[in-house]
Amino acid sequence: MFQILVIDDDPAVRILLKRMLERQGYEVVAVSNGEEGIKQACTGDPALIICDWIMPGMSGLEVCQRIKADPKLSTTFFILLTSLDSVADRVKGLDAGADDFITKPIEHNELQARVRAGLRLHHLSRDLQNQKLILEAELAEAAEYVRSLLPPPMTKPFSIDFCFIPSRQLGGDCLDYYWLDPDYLAIYLLDTAGHGLRAALPSISVLNLLRSRALKSLNYYQPSEVLKALNDTFQMNYQNDKYFTIWYGVYNRVQRQLIYSSAGHPPAILLSPKSTNSAEVKLLRTPGMPVGMFPQVKYVDGFCSIEENSTLYIFSDGVYEITKSDGTLWGLDAFIKMLVGLKHPQNCQLNQIVNQLMAVNSQEVFDDDLSILQMKFD
Repeated sequence: MFQILVIDDDPAVRILLKRMLERQGYEVVAVSNGEEGIKQACTGDPALIICDWIMPGMSGLEVCQRIKADPKLSTTFFILLTSLDSVADRVKGLDAGADDFITKPIEHNELQARVRAGLRLHHLSRDLQNQKLILEAELAEAAEYVRSLLPPPMTKPFSIDFCFIPSRQLGGDCLDYYWLDPDYLAIYLLDTAGHGLRAALPSISVLNLLRSRALKSLNYYQPSEVLKALNDTFQMNYQNDKYFTIWYGVYNRVQRQLIYSSAGHPPAILLSPKSTNSAEVKLLRTPGMPVGMFPQVKYVDGFCSIEENSTLYIFSDGVYEITKSDGTLWGLDAFIKMLVGLKHPQNCQLNQIVNQLMAVNSQEVFDDDLSILQMKFD
């Protein structure tokens, strides 16, 4: 049975509304002021509230604002009871969060109709809220599954650490690194366009494909050839209409040489020590369209020698496309400046960087997946 809460300082109105609604089979609780009404709403969880607009102490507008600000009561249908009928007054009520109005004197049939409509909308809102909670739980499970596929941190012969923080919707970020042979390490990070399971599934497919080396006769030591093969395999016309960006590199630990190629992905950042407290910055990227966007795209390789005590960062755009508290976007340049400004950059731990990114973010969660990989060439 639905519970309806009546808030009115006039005892005659409370008695009238209580009788009219109870005859329709509703459970009705009536209180005389706003403070008492809010307490009752928090404990009773009513489906619908009818509240007088003008009351001593807390007004109906204030009650409405307080009720709608409470996440547990946000789906409660709120009707303002008023003798005010100007457009300006209605706008004030709607701005405060009111869902409907009943004008005094109360007409029996109108009251019944508005209550029935309000309860239907409350029921639909509650169903949508429950479905949202179920979806969020499923996305959290999916994010945990993606996380379980990621490789463990590496400590020898060099250190690799990473951070993967899915957004509330779960995006398409994925990363991996593995030995092609005892001297060559493959390493990559990709980001599928969009959010949700439709974005995560192509990322997982790429991870399994590359990890198992299922593309036969492919030279996995040649990054541009790997990207070309992925582009041929994952054309968006056939793969869920999703494309992805990727940075893929192969490191030769004997010659200390990195060969890499990128497909529409943010550049990797290589910090090489100039002195104890400063670093030289190299942006590692090559031209190339995102994988799956167009057929027969040409990808090229870049080459880089790695000095001792250098640090490589590979990341998705969620690392720098962060909305600050003033509403502006942080940006790639600001992210690079933050990395360069680190004290003793070769000794910086990844969690220090992530903490700074969280401090920049103005929201509880990031808008997009945040993925960043740190590789230290000690």
